[in-house]
Amino acid sequence: QVQLVQSGGGSVQPGGSLRLACAAPRMILSEFWQYVMEWHRQAPGQQRELVASITPDTNTNYADSVKGRFTISKDNARKRVFLQMNSLKPEDTAVYYCAFVRPPGDEKHWGQGTQVTVSS
Repeated sequence: QVQLVQSGGGSVQPGGSLRLACAAPRMILSEFWQYVMEWHRQAPGQQRELVASITPDTNTNYADSVKGRFTISKDNARKRVFLQMNSLKPEDTAVYYCAFVRPPGDEKHWGQGTQVTVSS
């Protein structure tokens, strides 16, 4: 059973920064490094969208809407994934979820989500 525990989030003014974290406290290291790790977000009334991902070999990808502002990273030893969010905009307001994904059966595990609110 995979448990993902998120922290971070909150309210910030436009242009501010937040860092989200996602921990897998029960996962052994040999499992942790096998996953593609993702950050998703979902605003009210909108579909959940993939924001960023990082592969086991640390290749990263970003949605165009956050490219240059957000950075995904991971700490393999401590089994944590981070999303550093800079230059935040009101349209970044959403519930943010981390997810661990592994083939072959599209295995996906989700964190509980955390609210990010960007407003003046």
